[in-house]
Amino acid sequence: MDTVGFQQLRHGLGRYLEDVSQGRSYTITRHGKPVARLVPIQAASNLERLVAEGRATAPSRPKRPAPIPTPADGTVSDLIDELRR
Repeated sequence: MDTVGFQQLRHGLGRYLEDVSQGRSYTITRHGKPVARLVPIQAASNLERLVAEGRATAPSRPKRPAPIPTPADGTVSDLIDELRR
């Protein structure tokens, strides 16, 4: 991975984006310290790749929302003791 300074990136953004579209990656620095990475977007997500390989199955329905928590007083141990009575 090559390194490019922030100012250098600003002045040659088009060239760097072209490089990234060809598969090259850059570490962007500001005052000599790494602050970000400029990397190509993967063609497919990990899930899409696994589904294409037949190693996973895509979800058939959207994820359900989490249940609303039930308010309770006391510790978990107290609640378990109460439920056992």
